[in-house]
Amino acid sequence: MTEPRATPDLIGHDDAARTLEAAARSGRLHHAWLICGAPGIGKATLAWRFARWLLAGMPATTPPLQVDPTSAVFRRVAADTHADCFTLEPNTGDKGVKRVLRVDDARDAVRFLTQTAAEGGWRVVVMDEAERADQALVQNTLLKTLEEPPPRTVLLLACSAPQKLLPTIRSRCRRLDLNPLSDAEMATLLARLLPDVSAADRARVAALAAGSPGRAVALMEAGGLALQDAVESSLAALARTGEARDFAVADKLAADRTGGAFGLFFGLLRAAIAAALRDAARGHAAPAWMGRHPLAVWAGLWDRLGTLADDTERLNLDRKQAVLTGLSWLARP
Repeated sequence: MTEPRATPDLIGHDDAARTLEAAARSGRLHHAWLICGAPGIGKATLAWRFARWLLAGMPATTPPLQVDPTSAVFRRVAADTHADCFTLEPNTGDKGVKRVLRVDDARDAVRFLTQTAAEGGWRVVVMDEAERADQALVQNTLLKTLEEPPPRTVLLLACSAPQKLLPTIRSRCRRLDLNPLSDAEMATLLARLLPDVSAADRARVAALAAGSPGRAVALMEAGGLALQDAVESSLAALARTGEARDFAVADKLAADRTGGAFGLFFGLLRAAIAAALRDAARGHAAPAWMGRHPLAVWAGLWDRLGTLADDTERLNLDRKQAVLTGLSWLARP
């Protein structure tokens, strides 16, 4: 899948693109934008698209914010060599797993914004995965710039979990929410992104991704359909789950050296629980495994599983033990 900074197309978010274009053409472009939505939905793609368009001189195009992929601006932004564009994103830690946004990079971004534009136009910082920014260090480093922004500068924050940002950060940004792609848009895009995957598997992974093409591709690359099978079998077998089944799932996830399967498994597990809770709240028939606990307990387990997964990845804890712990919570009467 093409990096967001080098992706020429934007599918499903034309309204959001027109909002950004109208704000820029009004002459009163807000200095900071918080672009929110589910992981993989296109937040960074939109941010880079807007950055390129600003740096290219705001050409009038259809679709909105379009810049010719053969242009010098597009190529330099894609290569991360444009003098007036700065990338602020999580650094890559051990085993290729992204960790957190570093405070030194945030300070470099602040210094970048105070400099004069090399090409006489805008200076743009794109901050991807803003939810990974440490509040005490990175976010406070950016706060003064958000309070007193230099002229003709814009900070674009792509964020999947805005609640993790300081209220003072959120209040100084204009928020732009991206909606999930429609079934038709997902089908069109996944046919292009996953041409070697069967239509049936594309449809199944699209349903799991809930309108997020990036998540659909990530699921396929990480064996997401097999992980979903593991989630369904683990939930269906709650009444009879034994150590052998728990260890089999845990061993499979621990064997993944990238760590991606671990996060996806917990995400799919929590998504299945959330879907069952929604169905139960609407009076629909609940799956048999929900009888293991009262609804209020399931809601608490959903939250605890999220904390367990986050802490395991953040602190580099034993993934196998985390899986065993989470599954034991579900099986415990």
